[in-house]
Amino acid sequence: MNILFLSELFHPHGGGAELATYLYAKLLSRADFNVVVLTNRFAGEPQFSKNRNLIVYRLPLFKGGGSLKYSILKRFDVLFSSFMRKMIKWADVIYIPRFWFSAIPLAKAYKKPVITHLHDYIPICPLSNLYDVSKEIVCDHNGLLCPPRCIYAYEKIQGRGFTETLTSVILNSTFGRYLGKFVKFSDAAICVSKVQRDMIIKREPSLRDKTYVVYNPLPELSYIEMEGDDFGYFGGSNYLKGFHVLCRTMAQLNHVGSRVTNIHATKFSGSSKQLLESLGNLGILSYGKLNDDEYTRVYRQIRAVIVPSIWHEPWPYVVVEAITRGRFVIASRIGGIPEQVEGCKGALLCEPGNPKQLAEAIERVKSLNRENIAELGFQSKETFLKRFDNKTTIRTFINICENQSI
Repeated sequence: MNILFLSELFHPHGGGAELATYLYAKLLSRADFNVVVLTNRFAGEPQFSKNRNLIVYRLPLFKGGGSLKYSILKRFDVLFSSFMRKMIKWADVIYIPRFWFSAIPLAKAYKKPVITHLHDYIPICPLSNLYDVSKEIVCDHNGLLCPPRCIYAYEKIQGRGFTETLTSVILNSTFGRYLGKFVKFSDAAICVSKVQRDMIIKREPSLRDKTYVVYNPLPELSYIEMEGDDFGYFGGSNYLKGFHVLCRTMAQLNHVGSRVTNIHATKFSGSSKQLLESLGNLGILSYGKLNDDEYTRVYRQIRAVIVPSIWHEPWPYVVVEAITRGRFVIASRIGGIPEQVEGCKGALLCEPGNPKQLAEAIERVKSLNRENIAELGFQSKETFLKRFDNKTTIRTFINICENQSI
């Protein structure tokens, strides 16, 4: 079977969605599927690469900046090029793992089946996160998709300038309301957790019969020896990932004189000196982008990973990595996280946005000796790998593809 991936970004660019896309491409090619990926080209990258039956074409789609989902939608010159038509005719299945929704009608015009992968909440929320920053609650608009005040508050808290914020408000409160509707034209849509699917079909019942749950494939990660008793946080200053909650928690712990050891935090490239000093005073050691060796050294120093997300994150890979690396997990009881850690003894869940509960969980994990933490981490890994494996994931994905191409 020939499968065409239309993905604006491809690993190592992007985040969890792009990692999943890369893993699918690799696993499908190993299963003797012919996979072609069309993606953006960044400086220093080859235009064409091939590894057995996995081919990647990198095209100059965008230069960065602005909204990714709108940057790709407006490239009609690429969409209607002879090369794109050739690729669509070649494919048995068109796979769209992110925002290239404008390709769906074209693929259907050629009578090609389309599978859309949903790594967020784009069918029911233009901002994709279903979180109302203006009210600091999970979205409760009951069908009113992202009012301007919600979009404005989200962009400002992301540190956007006036022009970017205004553009986002205009696009997401107008055209963005209908962007996710393109998914309806897909033959199948894949969600990455049960809670994500339930939330989407509750607000968009028309997707019920074509939406499936397939857990993301697992990266090849090995256990890293535990040498320290610190904690790790890998979400940067992202508001939705609960960075502000972590800061409040650390301030609370310091106030009562219960200072934990260091929290190693990544994704702080470009942060101001003042912010880094403030984090240091809280006991948060911040890093920019780490190479593999640096990342391993950080992991050796931590006994637990903190995931204080406040939005319904469907399937955070940071939890997957923590468990497969043999670390304890302290996370929010929200989104797909409870599905991930179900039955895992080395996990504690807190109410999202609750610094007091998070502080108590940190204190509890800190009170355990390293041998107990390591044993709980080992048990969690065993439990997790019994519930999730790549053979099941790829077989389910292939079944969906085959059912659409009949």
